[in-house]
Amino acid sequence: MASFSHLPRVTRRAQARLGLILVLPVMALVIIFFLFPMISALYFSVVDFDGLDPTPPFVGAANFTEMFGDPEVWRALGRNAIWIVIGTAAPMVIGLVVALLVWTVRSGSVVYRLIFFLPYVLPGVAIGIVWGWIYDPVSGWLNRALDLVGLGGLQRGWLGDPNTALYAVLATAIWATCGFVIMVVLSALRNVDTELVDASRIDGAGPFARLLHVVLPQIMQVLLMVLTLILVGGFSVFDIIFIMTGGGPADATNVLGTYAYKSAFQLNRIGYGTALALLITVLSIPFAVGLNRLQRRLSLQGTGA
Repeated sequence: MASFSHLPRVTRRAQARLGLILVLPVMALVIIFFLFPMISALYFSVVDFDGLDPTPPFVGAANFTEMFGDPEVWRALGRNAIWIVIGTAAPMVIGLVVALLVWTVRSGSVVYRLIFFLPYVLPGVAIGIVWGWIYDPVSGWLNRALDLVGLGGLQRGWLGDPNTALYAVLATAIWATCGFVIMVVLSALRNVDTELVDASRIDGAGPFARLLHVVLPQIMQVLLMVLTLILVGGFSVFDIIFIMTGGGPADATNVLGTYAYKSAFQLNRIGYGTALALLITVLSIPFAVGLNRLQRRLSLQGTGA
């Protein structure tokens, strides 16, 4: 490794100043958008702030104590767990399968990519409104389609039934997320060594064996990156649920994100809502760090380091 100890002191100082100048914008962004909000969140989590009192009383760990004893927190966490498991596994599997199918298509692949990616670039508000119409119990397309195929007995108010509301919203989120998985995996498949795939085919490997032992190892880092984004998003999910159901009916779709919002901005318990938001952060960080380390380990193995 090159050493700069032989450089004149003036040159080394100039390099140090240049490095500081280059780092300052990044540090400013970190301070403004991470450190300052985090410090503010920690402050509000230990006070009883109603949004009006300029000097809210200090309550210490009372918000956290109440949070862990709140039954609705555990119910919301359970719904988050359902969202994380199904809302992560389904887009990953569907996206991978569709990407593999499109990867083998020689003509019209651009059209397929546009069709599959379009749901992901649509605004969440538009997606929530459109799917709300689809689930409409009277004139919704879903109930009409069930009636046309002779399954009218399955008709219901999908977003108004506590037993189906969460899964109905989850299906919408899966539909919107699959496009992202498809496009990212398709981009990764472009870098797959097709000669290895052809060689394994000649050696008698079947489609599943080729996928498991040849294709997946070459795109595993990309899959882990996508998995991290979707999984962590399952902890902080808010927008699609808030748009479609607002956490109802009867709190059937209330997750940690919507419960934190209601506590902070509808009940004016900003301290308690902030504590809930910090819980979301604390729960998601270990998964993000663990998957990131696994991705780096695979990267090092790929480079032979």
